[in-house]
Amino acid sequence: MIDSILKKLGLSDKEIKVYKACLEAGPSSVRSIALSAGVNRGTTYDILKSLQKMGLVAYYHKAKHQYFAAEDPSVLRDALEQKQAQLEKTKEEIDAVIPQLRSMHKQEAKPVVKFYEGASGIKTILRDVIEQCSSGSGEYYVYSSPLIKKHLHKSYPNFSKDRIKAQVKVKSISIGPGGSTVGLDERKWLTDKQGSPTYTLLYEGRVAMVSVDAKGNAIGVMIEDKNIFETQKMLFEFNWNKL
Repeated sequence: MIDSILKKLGLSDKEIKVYKACLEAGPSSVRSIALSAGVNRGTTYDILKSLQKMGLVAYYHKAKHQYFAAEDPSVLRDALEQKQAQLEKTKEEIDAVIPQLRSMHKQEAKPVVKFYEGASGIKTILRDVIEQCSSGSGEYYVYSSPLIKKHLHKSYPNFSKDRIKAQVKVKSISIGPGGSTVGLDERKWLTDKQGSPTYTLLYEGRVAMVSVDAKGNAIGVMIEDKNIFETQKMLFEFNWNKL
């Protein structure tokens, strides 16, 4: 239990051993801590200096000897806040370089097909919808299905909230009953009968289709091709105007 929580802070197995040895031993020499942790002396010293930077361990000199001691465990909260701040800074830095990285990204002339599995895979598709549309046209198109929509919601419960925050609009044609508008969206119904076994998203040169396999697991297929997208968009707009 303790080890798993400390790992969430980013501590390695050896760092956890050294930290726990410090907690149990009180102020001790590097040699003593290394013996207690079962980690070699050189590695233990490096780990102690790392733990010191995190604020988990302090050191002092006494009679020309160096001793290390664990701080009160409450400082773990400070370490967590520091990690969260670092992650937020890293996120901002990543957002700043994404345009440059995209300009370096070599795109194939022929269509690219990607496959996704499970909740994490479907969330990747939905996140891509927001990212691509927010930096592109600001709008996408959907053939919605109540049979599949629940899988999308399970994969990314805050999708609509994040979409609206990003100012991304959507037009949806529902194939099946149900569905409602929540903001920056329009909806029309093709039929109120049983929904389609596939949920289709058309956006920024991409056509993504989500369905379920024989075991009921969500799966996704994305086709990246401008011509295919434009054709599907043309058909969508034709249907939209007829409804």
